[in-house]
Amino acid sequence: MNFEQILYEKDGPILTITLNRPDKLNAFTGQMMQEIIEAMDAADADDEVRAIIFTGAGRGFCAGADLSAGKDTFNNDAPGKQSGLQRDGGGLLTLRLFESKKPLISACNGPAVGVGATMQCAMDIRLASEKARYGFVFSRRAIVPEACSSWFLPRIVGIQTALEWTFSGRVFEASEALDRGFVRSVHAEEELLPAAKALAMEFSEMTSAVSVTLIRHMLWKMLGADHPMEAHKIDSRGVYHRGRSADAFEGVESFLQKRAPSFPGKVSKDLPEFFPWWDEPTFE
Repeated sequence: MNFEQILYEKDGPILTITLNRPDKLNAFTGQMMQEIIEAMDAADADDEVRAIIFTGAGRGFCAGADLSAGKDTFNNDAPGKQSGLQRDGGGLLTLRLFESKKPLISACNGPAVGVGATMQCAMDIRLASEKARYGFVFSRRAIVPEACSSWFLPRIVGIQTALEWTFSGRVFEASEALDRGFVRSVHAEEELLPAAKALAMEFSEMTSAVSVTLIRHMLWKMLGADHPMEAHKIDSRGVYHRGRSADAFEGVESFLQKRAPSFPGKVSKDLPEFFPWWDEPTFE
């Protein structure tokens, strides 16, 4: 695939998407947003892809929004821009990540500020290099959190930590991100991608692709449910559909026969008829 600001690299069941503007610390642009969304569309349609890793080229993950427009960077009414309310580009990206049919792993290799930090909130698992630093710096730029992070971040670290980080806008080390539960683990620089790939293989090698897709959406979507009955409804439908599938037959038989499973189901054609079970909200 031909991209200018990201790299799209498949290795067996693992896709690695690399933010690729190293001379700008991978600063985020509208073009980068569109390219990541296109890459996600391709990955979701590709049954060979079982898990997706995000990382950055060079010494940083993403320095945040590209500020080359100076003081008018965030001013949509500036000359030469579309005037009036426009949808936040970081939010368009994280909403697409939220709908992913494949597990998403962040391998944060260096500084991740602004949208560089908030885009990772929509990923399922976050790993960090010892050189990673994070900053939800919006108050220091006189704007507000974006990329739907006011929904994601408190759910990941709790409201107190989310408010502390966004009130202050300070940049903090990977060790603090680990202590507060934002990242799963911190690794030496040379061990970061191998650790991310090992985790991706755990999600891919002995599991049903269709089940993993359903599990991802069940757990994320239930974060907004108002009663456990909503989970019970989807659990019951899921168990009924999957229980009569060739995947489930293979899962039980391979266990009883003490061998590795070979699941035939494909995300592209074997998701149940009730998927998706939610109504997608509209932007108004």
